[in-house]
Amino acid sequence: MRYLQAIQNYLDRLMQKPLVKGVVWLLVGRGLSLVLQAAYFIVIARTLGAAKYGEFISITALMAIVSPFVGLGMEILLLKNVAKNRSLFAAYWGNSLVVTLGTGVGFIALLVLLAPFLLPRSISTLAILLVAVSDLIFGSITNIAGRAFQAIDRLNVSAQIGIFVMFTKVLAAIALLKYFPNPTGLEWVGLYSASTILSAILAAILVQRWLGPPTLELARIKSELTEGISFSISNSAYTIYSDIDKTMLARLSTLSATGIYAAAYRLIDVAFIPVISICGAAYADFFRKGRDGVGAALAFAKPLVVISGSYSLLAGLGMLVLSPVVPMVLGDEYIPVVEALRWLSPIPLFRAMQHLGGDILSGSGFQSWRSGVETSIAVSNVALNLWLIPLYSWHGAAWASLVSDGLLAVLFWLSVAFFYWKQKSPSYEGRSDEL
Repeated sequence: MRYLQAIQNYLDRLMQKPLVKGVVWLLVGRGLSLVLQAAYFIVIARTLGAAKYGEFISITALMAIVSPFVGLGMEILLLKNVAKNRSLFAAYWGNSLVVTLGTGVGFIALLVLLAPFLLPRSISTLAILLVAVSDLIFGSITNIAGRAFQAIDRLNVSAQIGIFVMFTKVLAAIALLKYFPNPTGLEWVGLYSASTILSAILAAILVQRWLGPPTLELARIKSELTEGISFSISNSAYTIYSDIDKTMLARLSTLSATGIYAAAYRLIDVAFIPVISICGAAYADFFRKGRDGVGAALAFAKPLVVISGSYSLLAGLGMLVLSPVVPMVLGDEYIPVVEALRWLSPIPLFRAMQHLGGDILSGSGFQSWRSGVETSIAVSNVALNLWLIPLYSWHGAAWASLVSDGLLAVLFWLSVAFFYWKQKSPSYEGRSDEL
């Protein structure tokens, strides 16, 4: 009994730590989201088939590349500044909404014009428009709301928002299965868009209820625009080397190949949820710790590296072993996913190291450097895909992804080491924001 009481006391002390509580909440939320996401993915993949699923993913991948520029990084500025000073919330919430609406409308118009050159002409323009409106405007609002609660350490609410997002998508998938026996891609896009809009409305209501209404301080937008765009470039570069291959596969190969590759990547994303939870819970703390330099942020990150790296390694091994189960769940049309999943199995480990190395740089004031590294990798990834996809279809996309993700992880940690030793130098003065 004495040992049990000691364990109980230790767990009680552990749960008092904000980071631990945050990780637990996000893990619970992401765990429930994982179940919902798995159900959503299985229903959609089986109901649409590989070609229609590939069509849908090619559209959402294009939106994922553009979406970081919607809002010009205001949601990260909200997180960064409100994490330090809660009284700034109303201004950053209002500024984020205004910039999101303005830039969102502009990007929607641009994408509708450019879509015939970026996606197969067989894809409906109406489908592209619906996904653009739902993802670029309403999806961005949901993201800002999640950042708002993350900034004030209310990660339980952020987790609840994430659960509701996936719950509405599951409802949309069930509606597709029940009411559309032979669904078209456009019918699914309509249901998907409705679920995204519903999630955004709920998220905005929660912010209004718990944190208060928005105000506007437009002068802040002008003064912080450069930093916000830097965050946008960083996030967009990440989505480029994560998602551009799906869009390019649809254009340069076939929609069936896109569906196969996207299905494998979806399983990678699902397996990566625990690491995303850890990084999400710790993100605001990187900015707090990073005020004391790279060394403080690195010390904070070390236990997270061990936990995230160990899990990601096991997740990759699990994919190698369990990949033959996939066609039993998704259907025989997805048999090639087994091979694709084995090719992509190192990705979780690469991504874990990327997230933590990159967050050390951002929290320590080296966001511009991080953005530059990510942009260079994104450009390289596009070049590799242009070369390899026409030759090897999804196999080429897999090679491009492995090279890009692995190289980015290495470059981030070399950067952390470089700035760490630079800051330890007696001649070093000031923070890194000048870079």
